[in-house]
Amino acid sequence: MTQTVTPILRIFDVPKAREFYLDFLGFAWDWEHRFSENAPLYAQVSRGGAVLHLSEHHGDASPGAAVRIQVADAAALQQELLAKNHRFARPGLEKAPWGEQSVTVTDPFHNRLVFFTPDEGGS
Repeated sequence: MTQTVTPILRIFDVPKAREFYLDFLGFAWDWEHRFSENAPLYAQVSRGGAVLHLSEHHGDASPGAAVRIQVADAAALQQELLAKNHRFARPGLEKAPWGEQSVTVTDPFHNRLVFFTPDEGGS
C-alpha cells in the first residue's frame, strides 16, 4: 500500500503565493477550487514528488507551519534559488552534525519549508 502525506499550508494572498511557490520555488500550480467566485481558495502545488495544498480557508491550517521536503541535491537547489535573485529570500545551505544538508525558506505567510538531502550514509 502506498501512503503519502500532503501538508496544508495557510495562505492569505493568492498573487503572493503564486509568485513565491511558482516563480521562486519552481512548483507547478496543479489545480485550484473555490466554492463560489468570492470564496477562499484551496489549491495544490507540486514539484517533483513534493505535493502541498495551499488554503485561504480559516481553520484549515495555521500560519507558521514547518514542512520538510527531501530533495536529491540541496546544494543544487540552493544555487538555483540564489540565481533567481528573489527580493525577499537568499537561502543559505546548512550542514547538520549528522551530515544532512538543508536549505530553509519561509513563505510570505510565515510557513517554513526545509528542503533537505540526507547524509550519504543514509541518515
